[in-house]
Amino acid sequence: MTADDSYGRLDDDDYPAYTMGRAAEMLGTTQGFLRAIGEARLITPLRSEGGHRRYSRYQLRIAARARELVDQGTPIEAACRIIVLEDQLEEAQRMNAEYRRAAASAEPPASA
Repeated sequence: MTADDSYGRLDDDDYPAYTMGRAAEMLGTTQGFLRAIGEARLITPLRSEGGHRRYSRYQLRIAARARELVDQGTPIEAACRIIVLEDQLEEAQRMNAEYRRAAASAEPPASA
């Protein structure tokens, strides 16, 4: 991958552009917090060739939500479960909206 290819991927939400130190700094948290949510399997950072964790912007958004819940007093395991459930609810709502659009377009027009 050339430098130009790498720069183009920075707009990709799933591109693992951030080191653990930088991710922790951006979130205002510790590296231990990032390890903990990784151990809870909320996010799974990719690894560099040297074995260092790398985080994407999408993963940082999830980690920020976890930190918000933990800062409110929610235990980390519960915060991770809440985030998973929120994600499942969002996906179910998206699918429901798609089914409703499909059903509405399949209905025959009402005769006047």
